[in-house]
Amino acid sequence: MPHGQDHHYEIQVTWTGAAAGGTQNYKTYSRKFRADFRGKPSIAGSADAAFRGDPALHNPEDMLVLALSACHMLSYLALAALEGLEVIAYMDSASGTMQQEGRGGRFTEVVLRPQVTVAPGSDLARAKALHEEAHKTCFIANSVNFPVRHEAVISGG
Repeated sequence: MPHGQDHHYEIQVTWTGAAAGGTQNYKTYSRKFRADFRGKPSIAGSADAAFRGDPALHNPEDMLVLALSACHMLSYLALAALEGLEVIAYMDSASGTMQQEGRGGRFTEVVLRPQVTVAPGSDLARAKALHEEAHKTCFIANSVNFPVRHEAVISGG
């Protein structure tokens, strides 16, 4: 990707919970929303259940962990392809920790646990080392102010 090139992303978030009534009561107002993306499927969401949201819907905290996991995976796969390292399977079990502080809070870390299978004959040490490079090139990891760790397990080779 050329240096200095800007990429723009636009979404529209609509509070769909308004149909159930306004915000007269903190405990009972609906936290449901819909995120719309031009030319892509919408996502229904809500606050985390800990904050009176609908536990059956995606919440912003889930989506932040997802963004970090998916960005790392896509960065890793791109680097592997550029180096001729054949990845034949990739699965991540990521988790994030958020610390609540008064009315606010912040994420304190996200841990990625990718399980990667490479083709027979692949260099396992290089396959593992590529996770460090993927971390350095991941746009989302470069944009957050908390640690993103990875505990990769490589198999195959």
